[in-house]
Amino acid sequence: MKKKYAKKRDQNKATAKEHMASLLKQAEEIFNKNKTLANRYVKLAREIAMKFKCRFTSEQRRKFCKHCYSFLMPNKNCRVRTRDGMLIHYCLECKNYNRYKYK
Repeated sequence: MKKKYAKKRDQNKATAKEHMASLLKQAEEIFNKNKTLANRYVKLAREIAMKFKCRFTSEQRRKFCKHCYSFLMPNKNCRVRTRDGMLIHYCLECKNYNRYKYK
């Protein structure tokens, strides 16, 4: 019986990951027209990730602020800098930094 439920859970996680990716893509497309709707898409994607206990990819994690969860678009509401092997995203909404290593 356990294997049956594990298979169903894996299918649900895969579906959830696809849905999260599509929500972030939609947020990117609509950001210039409606910023609040883009932020809403990020919130929905996060709720799906928490519900199904799945993680964002590193590329997806860089698309929104870890502090205020707003969608980040460079030169619009985000400043991007490099320093000491780090990629630094400065959110202009909440004034916090997100640091990511790069090679």
